Amino acid sequence: MAMLINLNNISAESELKKRITAELREKQSGKSLVDDDLTAPEYDIDTGTYLQKTKTTTSLAWAWALLALAAVGTIIAIMVVIT
Repeated sequence: MAMLINLNNISAESELKKRITAELREKQSGKSLVDDDLTAPEYDIDTGTYLQKTKTTTSLAWAWALLALAAVGTIIAIMVVIT
């Protein structure tokens, strides 16, 4: 009797797995991308359209560069002092 219950349980699990797999496949097929969904923007180098949404460098760029250089110098100085 226990074997019969166990076989019924396995059969029910198998049916559940099949149903879940079928539902997941259906959802995935609905969400699959079409070739037209992934179109890259077209840029024309001659007209400069690739630069339309970019920003120019600010007047404080030299200050940021100096700050980065000072940070690197400080790290190197600390490493030299420690060793």
